[in-house]
Amino acid sequence: MYAKKSLGQNFIHDNNFIKKLSSAIKTSPQITIIEIGPGKGALTNELLKKEYKDLIAIEKDDSLIKSLRKLEFIGKNFKLIHDDALRVDYEELSNKNSIIVGNLPFNISSQLLVKWIFNSKWPPSYNKMYLMFQKEVAERIVATHGNKKYGRLSIITQSRCVIRKLMIAKASIFSPVPKVDGVVLELTPHNKHSNIDIKLLEKIVKQAFSQRRKKIKTNLKDYMEVLRKIGVDIELRPEDIPVDIYCKMATK
Repeated sequence: MYAKKSLGQNFIHDNNFIKKLSSAIKTSPQITIIEIGPGKGALTNELLKKEYKDLIAIEKDDSLIKSLRKLEFIGKNFKLIHDDALRVDYEELSNKNSIIVGNLPFNISSQLLVKWIFNSKWPPSYNKMYLMFQKEVAERIVATHGNKKYGRLSIITQSRCVIRKLMIAKASIFSPVPKVDGVVLELTPHNKHSNIDIKLLEKIVKQAFSQRRKKIKTNLKDYMEVLRKIGVDIELRPEDIPVDIYCKMATK
C-alpha cells in the first residue's frame, strides 16, 4: 500500500509518535470518535484501545478499504465509511459527545477545516478536533494580528475555535517524506461570537486581504460606515485588525 500523491497521503510510520498522539486525544465511554483518513490504520489501532462509545473512520482510498474492514471484526463499535471526507455530512454523523481526529490529507486539510467551521449549527455537535496539518497551514491557522501569516484562515478559524498547538510531527516520521514538518492542533469550539454571520465574515475577510499591503480604507471601502461606527482606524492594514473587530463587522 503506497501513499498516493493525488490524495495528499503521507502515512506516519513512527509508532512512538502514534502512541504519543493517541494519548493526547482525550476520550471517555460517552465519546464518539470520528477519524478522518485512517490510511493504513496506525492511529486507528491505538484509538481502538481507548474508551469510547463509537469509532467511525472515513477513508476514500479504495486500496486501503480491504485491510481497514478487518478492524470491524476486532474493534468494538467500529464503523468504516468508504467515502470522500469532503462529501460527508458531519452534522448527521456527529453528536454532542463527539470528537474529530485525523492526520488530514495535506491537499484538502484547509478545505476540511473550513467545512467544519461553517457548520450551520453553532456550537457544533462535535466538542473538539485533534488535527494534523502541514506546518505552514498550522502557522496560518494560529497566527494573530500583526503577523504576516495572519489572514482569512486565521480569522475564520479563531472566530469559532480556541486553538492549541499539541505537538510537532517531524517530516522524517512520514512516508513519503514531505518537504515540511506537520503540526497537531487541538481546536475547541467556542460561542464567543454567536451572533456573527460566518458567510459574511468570510466575504469581508476575503475582500480585506485581497491586497494585503493596501489599507482597509481601500480594500473595505464598501464597509466604511461600519468601520467608523465601531471605531476602527481606516489607515490600518488588514493584518493589523484583530479577530474580534472582524467579527463585529459581521454581526447579524
